[in-house]
Order: sequence, then structure tokens, then C-alpha cells
Amino acid sequence: MTLPPRFQDWFTRQGWQPHPHQIALLQATGDTLLIAPTGGGKTLAGFLPTLVDLAEPHDGMHTLYVSPLKALTADIARNLSRPVADLGLDIRIEDRTGDTRASQRARQKVDPPDILLTTPESLALMLSYEQAPRIFGGLRRVVLDELHALAENKRGDQLMLCLARLKALAPDVTVTGLSATVEDPQALAAFMGGAQVIDADPGPDPDIAMLPTTNPAPWAGGGGHYAVRDVLAQVAKATTTIIFINTRAQAELFFQAIWAANDDNLPIGLHHGSLSREARQRVEAAMAAGELRAVVATGSLDLGIDWGAVDLVIQVGAPKNVKRLVQRIGRANHRYNAPSRARIVPANRFEVIECTAALQAVRERDLDGDPRGPGPLDVLCQHILLTACAGPFDADALFREVREAGPYRHLTRDDFDACLDFAATGGYALRAYDRWQRLMLRDGLWRLRDPRATRDLRMNIGTIVEAEMLKVRFRGRGGAPLGEVEESFAATLESGDTFLIGGQTVRYDGLRDMVVEVTKQPAREPKIAVFSGLKMATSTQLSHRVQALIGDPTQHGTLPADTADWLGLQATVSALPRPGVLVSESFPHQGRWHLAVYGFAGRNALQTLGLLMARVMEEAGLAPLGFLSTDYALLIWSLDPVTDPAALLDRHALREGLGDWLGRNAVMKRSFRNVATIAGLIHRNLPGQRKSGRQATFSSDILYDTLRRYDPDHLMLRITTDEARRGLVDFDRIEEMLDRSDRLDHRMLDRVSPLAAPLMLEKGRVPIAGQGRERLAEAEAAALMAEAGLT
Repeated sequence: MTLPPRFQDWFTRQGWQPHPHQIALLQATGDTLLIAPTGGGKTLAGFLPTLVDLAEPHDGMHTLYVSPLKALTADIARNLSRPVADLGLDIRIEDRTGDTRASQRARQKVDPPDILLTTPESLALMLSYEQAPRIFGGLRRVVLDELHALAENKRGDQLMLCLARLKALAPDVTVTGLSATVEDPQALAAFMGGAQVIDADPGPDPDIAMLPTTNPAPWAGGGGHYAVRDVLAQVAKATTTIIFINTRAQAELFFQAIWAANDDNLPIGLHHGSLSREARQRVEAAMAAGELRAVVATGSLDLGIDWGAVDLVIQVGAPKNVKRLVQRIGRANHRYNAPSRARIVPANRFEVIECTAALQAVRERDLDGDPRGPGPLDVLCQHILLTACAGPFDADALFREVREAGPYRHLTRDDFDACLDFAATGGYALRAYDRWQRLMLRDGLWRLRDPRATRDLRMNIGTIVEAEMLKVRFRGRGGAPLGEVEESFAATLESGDTFLIGGQTVRYDGLRDMVVEVTKQPAREPKIAVFSGLKMATSTQLSHRVQALIGDPTQHGTLPADTADWLGLQATVSALPRPGVLVSESFPHQGRWHLAVYGFAGRNALQTLGLLMARVMEEAGLAPLGFLSTDYALLIWSLDPVTDPAALLDRHALREGLGDWLGRNAVMKRSFRNVATIAGLIHRNLPGQRKSGRQATFSSDILYDTLRRYDPDHLMLRITTDEARRGLVDFDRIEEMLDRSDRLDHRMLDRVSPLAAPLMLEKGRVPIAGQGRERLAEAEAAALMAEAGLT
């Protein structure tokens, strides 16, 4: 297919020439995956074949567009309206998301638009309608935007199952995936079920560097507040700036800090997922209208929204992931062949090293990403139930269809039958209960036993299970809660554990009615110093780069002088962590012995390692008192020294300890709840009400205990074990750490080492109310650094 004269004339009137990858996509046959830089015209490339086709009349829905974000559908509709109007095309474009009016959703069932813009969850819902064959039967094209973002989680697995269903309903449909940041294009093409990869010219290298700051980065902390005035100075020079922060809490705090320093009253907005839809839309509209000079944002603005006026991106805090950094950089100068301009602000001294490593990776176009495992079975269970909502199905045909989905191409018939049995009966231990008897076999076809169940199943579509926050209160004293902790953190606690909250050390007594009950323990050191839940962990590949940079003194010249001097002193008094060697240190401090293990395995994995090593230390009589983890190191403090940590790092012992700990710990129950919710065993949403987190947890805990006792081989338990190992505890990265460490280099020191000193500051970090907080923190840091030999 060539570009028709009508369309070539339109490009000419805009002063444009079609990009080669846009023409290549127009001429391609079969499924395609376009890899093009941000601002490279991916959206127009994806829709160009559609617009050319729709220059001629077409009945029914022609193109389905799927994106990860509802905000992107509105942006795409706005961007498409211009060429459609300019070309005089009679095309109806509508969206279908959770925000779409009920009347419009009802009309779309009988009169679908030419182009429908939707999300994976809304597509799954539409495919569950009995009208699905009529709605999608004439579909010609599917466009999957920001596919890399969907492929990273279960939403992508759900989408690929929906895609296999669409291909069964519309055999002539072709699929185009669009992405800007892909570390392995062939793997992403296989995720789509097979596709031709089209690579666009990657464009010029970005203008990216560390932001020079008036003050050096602090030794510890994660807010980046030391650089607020430097960031404001950059905002004042730019037209529009996006300031990316890694977490919502940090974004709120940085926004407050930047407003406090905003002497010129520059218009600055805030955007993250916890804000109301109305608040987010006001910020988006103000950005589009050019009314804001900057917006402080989290990942809510990572993807594809096109604000051409943005000419600077500032990343506050280490990006943790090179791919994420590249995606964020691309928000600046959202134009083809114009270099994106970005500056990075490390939050602390160690992040200076991580940011340097990330900058090197960006310049070398070396993206990170872990290989995807097989398609999760809880998502398949949900898909089977939703398929039954649309009408009776043949098991053999559905099995063949599911195997067309990329993540499930190696699915065994035994696993499929296990999922079908679960969907039909709930499994061996639950088949006696009517509520889980949902499917029956009649005339060779599986169908819903009670068609009224479709309402409940449709209300619980999706793979996103929100994390519950638990209130913390003093036991028996009532009153206002001390604060909240993530359920994933509470799940790691055992009776007697101590932790910090609201500036106080408290002892965990138990969980009652989904409230964490504690007792004040002012004289006790906190066993777990900082609760952090599942914070974003540094990727495996970036961790390797950081370790290699630290371990090679010839590269220290790429670092600021004070950071290079810090590492030089570490090499003198102890050892530098380096590839192939696991470095650890034991040293005394304030009457306690401390063990530092530089594992570079990510915060979650090292937190799990801390739990497991502390247990072994307890059994060995070393009296461990507590631990903390960062992305690069684990610190455990105890009454007696660890002189040889090899026994604590024995792989067999760690595996045994993990199994024992998981079997007795609430982590498995929380993983089970997530799996059971996705698979349809538990319904969070019910007609006229939403089940509270307390109710859902109570139901799932009873089910978990029942299955462990009467059906330990149940499918849900099998999935749960795998999920907990990979997700909540990240044990695979502990094993990866051991695999890449040929030997252990343990040093016995007489004082804290330079590299361990920032860990000690994390250990002692307690929120202090009042004006003197920063001054006290600085004094503590200065004293500790002096002890480590750093002045």
C-alpha cells in the first residue's frame, strides 16, 4: 500500500514528510511491532493504515486502540481529531473506559464507533458480553500503545488473552504494537504472539546530565530537598518542566518544599495517581494550555501524553530503572529529531553513583529488563470465567485459542485443565460449596451454571489489586491511630518485633480487626528500622552497573570529587564491592556489632535476606537486634560479632529458612488474597457495595487455612507460592546474587567503614518534630562520617 495523494497532500500542507517507519507500517502485512523514539510519530504511524482504510466506507468497528492509561485515550482522541477534520474523513471516534457514561457504553454495544479507544480492563469487559461477536466481528485493526508498560505486569497477560479472543472473533484482524523503550524487541514481539519488528531511526542522543547543585548531596535520605532552589532555577529558565519523583509521598513532600521556596510564584502543579480524577484533569488541561511552568509528578505522567511545550525533564532521586529514565526523558522536546533535555538530582551520596551508572547506560542505549515468565494461571482462570459470560465454549477450542496468546504459548493441557476445573468447581476442597460451582458441561460445551453470576464476574474484572494500608494503634488505648503501614510490611512482623512509627519505637503485639496493635517501647532499639513496603527496587542490570563502577577505581574519575574520595577511602580501610565478589564487613559501633553485606540485589530481596540471616544468627546465639536494607546493602546489628558470614549465606539453608518462614508468616496469606481475587475465588466488588479490605482479608484467610489443611496441592496455593517467592520476597534475586558471587570477601574492622556510614544514618533515622530536625540530622551525619574517616 502506498500513501494516497489525499494523504500526501495533507502531510505537505503541514510542512511534513512521512517518516520511513510510518510508510513501512502502512505497507506491512501481518502483525507488527514498531519501536520508535518518543516524539517519533508512533501514534500517527499506528493509525495511518486505519485512516487510509476509512477514507472508504466501512460498517461497524474498524480499529480498536488499547492503552495503559485512561488519560492517554483522551489525549489520543484529541490528537486524532485534527487529521480526521483536515482530511474531511467521516469517522466516529469514541472512548470506552471506566469514566465513559453508561448511556454511551450501552449505545456502543449496538452501534460501535469506527475507532474505539479503551484499556485492557474495559476490553475484557466488552469481550464478556454475549454481543461480542457482533461488536468485534468486522474488526480490521488493533493498536496496542505503550506495549512495553503493559508487558511488565499481569495487565499485559490479560490483554494478550483478549487479543487471542479477538483473533478468534475476527480472523482477518491485524495487530500493531507501539513502543519507545524496549530492551528486547524480539521478546516483546513474541509476547504479542509473533510480529514483524519495525525499527525507526532512534534519533539524536538526549541532552542529559547531573544537575549541578549549590550544596552537595547528603549522605542519606531520599527527598532531594537540598536541591529545591537549584531545581527552581532550572524551572525559571525553561518553558515547561516536568519534575519526576519516584513515589507519591515524596512527590507531595517535594511539592510542598518547592512551593515554600517559590519566591517568584511560578505556577507549578502536582500530578499523581492518588489525586482525584478532577484534580488530575485540571493539571492536564493547564499543561496542555501552557498555563503551568512545571508539574511535580510520579509515574502517572511517564507515558505518551503529548505536551509539546515541555522542554525540560528533571528526575529527582535515582531512577532505579534505565528504561523508566529513558521514558521520562522522552517527555521533553516531544518532537522527532530534537534531543530531549533532562537533568538528574541524586537524593543522596550513594545515588550519585547510581545516577552516574544510569547516565552511562542511557548514552550506550543499554536498557534493562528481566525475562518474562510464563503467563500467570490466576489471570487465565479469570479469562475462562469471562469467556463463559459471553456464552458456552468448547474446552479444546479455548485451549488452542489461549495458546495463541504469547505468554501462554507453552501452556500445558494439564495446567489448562486445572484452571478449568477451578473455574468450574473451585477445586477439590471447595467443590461441595454451591457458591464455587460456577460452570457445568452440557452437550459438550462449558457454560455458566447460573447466568446471574455474570454480573458479579464482570464487576470484578482486572488484575490490579490495591495494596491495603493498616492503621497502627496502641493496644487497649484506642484513640487516633499512630499512622498507617502497608500490609506487606505488617505481614513480615512477628510478636515482639519492634519498629519506628511517628518518631516512636513500638513493639508489635498482633493484628486485630485489621488494626496493627502495638505497645510503646522507648528503651528498645527498633528491630526493623524503617518500614518501606515494596518500594521501587533498582533493576538487576542497573545494580550490576553500579557494582562495576564502584569496584573499578579507573572509573572513579567520572564521579564528583567528593564521591570519588569517599570510595578511595573505602578501598584503603576495607574493600570495594566488585563483580564476582560478595564483600561484607563486621565492625563495632556504640556497643553493638554490625554486619554489612553489599549484595546489590535490590531493597526487597535484601530485606528478605535480612529476615533469613537474622534467624540463623538467632539460632547461633549471636543475639541479632535488628536490620535494614537498601538497594545495595544489608545491615544487621547484634550483641556478638559475625566473624564468618559464609554459614549465614548457605543457599540450602536460605531456601529452607524461606520455606519455613513463608509457611508460618502472613506474607503467604496476603499473596493468596491477591491471587484469589484475580482468579475469581473472592469478589471485592458486589452489587451495591464494595467489600472492605478487612472483609476480603477475613474471607481469604479462612480459605487459605482451609486449603492448606484439606487441599495443600490446590491450584491457588501453587500459584500463591510462586507469586510470593517472585514478588513480595524477591528470593530469585537473592539466588542471582549468590550465583554471580564467586567468592566472599569478609573484613573485620575496628570501626564503621566509609561505605557503611550512610547505612548507619538510615538505621538511626527517626522523624524529629520541630525546627531542629535538619540541624540534628546534619550533626549526626558529621559525627558518624568523622568516625568513618570522612571529614
